[in-house]
Amino acid sequence: MRILILLSVLFIAACGKATGSKAVSEPRPHLVEIAVASRGQLAVDADRAGSLRALREVRIVNQEEGEVIAVAVREGDRVRRREVLVRYDDRLLKAQLDKAVATRKQAELDHERNRQLIARGFIGADALSRSETALEIARAEERLLSTRLQHMTLEAPFAGVVSERRVEPGSVTAEHTHLLTLIDPSTLITDVAVSELVLPYLKVGDEAGVRIDALGERLHEGKIVRIHPAIDPASRTGRIEVALEPVPPGARAGQFCRVVLSTGSGERILVPLAALRRDASGEFVFVFDDGVVRRAEVASGLRLADRVEIRGGLDAGTQVVTKGFIGLAPGQRVKPVEAPG
Repeated sequence: MRILILLSVLFIAACGKATGSKAVSEPRPHLVEIAVASRGQLAVDADRAGSLRALREVRIVNQEEGEVIAVAVREGDRVRRREVLVRYDDRLLKAQLDKAVATRKQAELDHERNRQLIARGFIGADALSRSETALEIARAEERLLSTRLQHMTLEAPFAGVVSERRVEPGSVTAEHTHLLTLIDPSTLITDVAVSELVLPYLKVGDEAGVRIDALGERLHEGKIVRIHPAIDPASRTGRIEVALEPVPPGARAGQFCRVVLSTGSGERILVPLAALRRDASGEFVFVFDDGVVRRAEVASGLRLADRVEIRGGLDAGTQVVTKGFIGLAPGQRVKPVEAPG
């Protein structure tokens, strides 16, 4: 009897262990929240700060040293193209030019006389060659001094406004001294930094709004005229140039401004921003497929509020995990739950 009872107890214990091991081998599924990748409209308006500057700005420098005898303009003066701005004392160069002219004339007489003498056989060809060389040197010296003399008078290369004056009559300056700065106020632009995520949606010729704080809240017309090719690796931003077209009255170089850019709306594949994950390999999402999750490498794009554009690696209609990432791994069985209302 005792043996029968003992066998019964052992049988019941063995059944309990089998039932327990079966429960352990079938763990509860991981709970996650999911959302569906969908097509939608997404447009981003970017507001960037900058400063106005003149597209055409030149420094007027001298190419000859000497004494300044006249400065015809001051800051704020408007000038016409080819208008005289600065004059240098050119008396010494004029005297040197007069001497060079006389030397050239004498060289012409000597060369002509040698041509007549060689025709009569009185001199050799080498003498004629030397006189011809001397004539060419004299002519070159005359051209050199004539050019240097022209540089003693500085003219405006284009019509504009004098923004800086750095020299006064009586000053003696060395070569290549910065004398004046000339700007063209009809060509005002601003440089602004733009995120690398926005740059692919911009192109030269796109319209942009420019708000100049000194002129009020009005948004002035602008246009993208240049997109720089390089991206700053530290900030992940690129630079663009926006020109005011036309330049509004009262706008001046150096004023603070804000540029409003719009990427334009278009149909894009969108997922909640919470679904996008990153690791050392790059961006990815967890895709829910028949009760399990798998990893899908993706490339993100524009972001607006809680949505992000997926530019590659995901099709519309795909279900992605948005919550429950702790302990989640590819191939794991999961159970979707509804997000709390």
